[in-house]
Amino acid sequence: MTPYPHWLSPGDTAWQLLAATLVGLMSLPGIAVLYGGIVQRKWSVNTMLMAFTAFAMVLIVWVLWGFNMGFGSPMHLGPGILSSFVGMPAASVGHVAEQARAHIPLLNGVMPKFREPQSSLLYFQFVFAAITPLLFLGSIIGRMNFKAWLLFVPLWITFAYTVNAFLLWGGGFWAQHGALDYSGGYVIHLAAGTTGFVSAAVIGPRLARDRKHSVPNNLLLISVGAGLLWLGWNGFNGGDPYFAGADASTAVLNTNIATAAALLVWVIMDMTFSGQKKPTFLGAVNGMIVGLVAITPAAGYVNGVGAIATGVIASIIVWLAWNKLSKVWIFKKVDDALGVVYTHGIAGLAGGLLVGIFADPHIIEYLGAKPSGNVAGTGLLYGHPGQLAIQAGAALTVIVWDALVTFILLKVISIFVPLRMSDEELEQGDLAVHDEEVYPSESVLGGRLQ
Repeated sequence: MTPYPHWLSPGDTAWQLLAATLVGLMSLPGIAVLYGGIVQRKWSVNTMLMAFTAFAMVLIVWVLWGFNMGFGSPMHLGPGILSSFVGMPAASVGHVAEQARAHIPLLNGVMPKFREPQSSLLYFQFVFAAITPLLFLGSIIGRMNFKAWLLFVPLWITFAYTVNAFLLWGGGFWAQHGALDYSGGYVIHLAAGTTGFVSAAVIGPRLARDRKHSVPNNLLLISVGAGLLWLGWNGFNGGDPYFAGADASTAVLNTNIATAAALLVWVIMDMTFSGQKKPTFLGAVNGMIVGLVAITPAAGYVNGVGAIATGVIASIIVWLAWNKLSKVWIFKKVDDALGVVYTHGIAGLAGGLLVGIFADPHIIEYLGAKPSGNVAGTGLLYGHPGQLAIQAGAALTVIVWDALVTFILLKVISIFVPLRMSDEELEQGDLAVHDEEVYPSESVLGGRLQ
C-alpha cells in the first residue's frame, strides 16, 4: 500500500494547504479584528458578523459552481474575449473533484503538471475568493442592510469574481495575451477597490455624525489584524506558483521587502508632508497594506530592487491619493468608510502597472526544458514595453466589468430588500441590528446569561 499516488508531491501539497490556511487566517480573524478595531465601537459586531458570513457563503458558492467558473473549461459566449470570458459552472464535491490530480484545463502545457490533488487547488483558490468581499466590506461598513449583504456576496462572487479569476488565472482572454497578475493585484484588490467604491456610492453615506467622528475603538486589535495580514501574505503570494520551489521563496521575500519599504515611506510622508507632521500607527498600517497589495501582482516576477521600487512608488502614489485625491468632489462625496479604493484599488492598479515595468525575465516562475522555454515575465525595463499596455488593458477590463456588475446587482437587490439600514438602526448600531455589543455592559451580559 502507498499513502498517495505517484504524481503527488507531499511537499508541494503540504505547502499549498499551509499557504491556504495562512490566507484564510488573513480573513478570519485577521480582517475581522482589523476592521472591527478600526470602526466605531457601535459597529464592531456587525463588521465581524459580515466578515464571518461572507467567508462561509463564498465557500458554499465555490464548491457548488464558482471554482469551475473561475478555473474550469471555458463557456464559449461569442467571439473575441467572450470565447474565454468565464468557465462553465459545475460542482466540485465528488470523489474525482476532491482526490484526482489537480488541473486547470486551459493551462495544460503552459505550466508544469500539478503535483497536488484538486481539493488542495480548490481550497487554495477559495480563500482568495473569500477574502475579496471581506476587503470591500470596508467601504460600506456602518450602513449596509445585513440581509442585502447576504444576497450580494454570493451573487458578486458568481458574476464578478469568477470572471476576474478566469480572465487572468484560469487561462482566459487576458492570460492568453500575457497579462501578469501573480497573486491578485487585479483579480482581488483592484476588484475590491472598484466594487467597494461603487457600492458605497449606490448605498449612500453613513450618518453625517458618524462620518465626521469616525474614531477607531481599539488600536491593539488593529495591530493584531495588521500583523496577521502581513505574515499571512507569505501564503498569499508564496503559494501562488502552486509548487514549493525557488519562485515561492522569491515571492515571499519580495513581499516582505516591498511591504517594509512602503510602510516606512508612508510614515516618512506623514512626518514630512501631513498637516500634523506626526507619525501615526494607522498611517503605518495603511503603508503596510499598500506595500502588500502593490507587490501582489509582481511578487514572483520582479527582483529585490523591483520589489523595493514597487513598494516605494506605490506608497507615494497612494499617500498622495489618500491626502489629495480624496478632496476631489467625487471621492469626497462617496463615503468609502475605510478607504478601500485607495489602499486596495489604487494600490492594486499601481502594482499591476509597475510589474509591466519591473518584471525581470531572470526571475523564473517555471523552468523549461531549455532556457528559452522558461516561464517568466518581461517588463519595459527589460525590453518589453508592450507589457505595460497589456497590463493597462487587463486593469480596464476588471474595473469596467466589476463596476457594472456591482451596480446592476445592487439595483436588483434593492427591489426586494432595502440596501440601507433604517435610521433607527444607524443611530444605535450593533444593539439594534444584532442585539449584541462588542464590549457589553453588565446589564446586557446579565440578560444573556439568564
